[in-house]
Amino acid sequence: MGLDVLGYFIEVISGMSFEQFLNERLFGPLGMEDTGFYLPRSKADRLVAIQRKVNGQWEDYPNTFYDVDYPLNGSSFYSGGAGLSSTAKDYATFLQLYLNGGELNGKRFLSRTTIATMMADQTLELYGGAEQHYGLAFGVLTERGQAKGGLGSPGTFVWGGYFNTQYFADPQEKIIGIILKQTQGPTGDQTAWKFKQLVGAAVDD
Repeated sequence: MGLDVLGYFIEVISGMSFEQFLNERLFGPLGMEDTGFYLPRSKADRLVAIQRKVNGQWEDYPNTFYDVDYPLNGSSFYSGGAGLSSTAKDYATFLQLYLNGGELNGKRFLSRTTIATMMADQTLELYGGAEQHYGLAFGVLTERGQAKGGLGSPGTFVWGGYFNTQYFADPQEKIIGIILKQTQGPTGDQTAWKFKQLVGAAVDD
């Protein structure tokens, strides 16, 4: 919920809706043309349906406390902590901004020191433990986590989405990995741990 408060704080300071602020200050300049809270009807056929497994068979996930078609049906609430729709290409662009220390294509969006603060351990012993600490936006792998194997280099940052989207970015190897899935509930999916191992095993320099 803290990120929702931060999103509203941005609206108060900027005088813009959070959606407008992101479009003007981030998505537009970064060329993230397929990222936003709500999709225009011209892109409706690109939205992947959310699926769940019932008795071993895939089926569309039903509406619960939210409308599963919210990216098409719209709302007046722009969450600071959830709700964006995007593509693998767009999100890779966003993660590349962090790997570059806050700069992309000759334009600076965040200072190098701001990135360093975001990646630093902000929770100490409260969460994470020795293998991963939590910064202001990501879980960040430690040297102990690297020693476990298959998770990346120290400083690799990770997070995921409500519908099992998963990503990581390794600043030492300069690798970005993204899996976009639209699933909910138990599925037996093993990609959460296999994906990073397969990518790491493919490094050949």
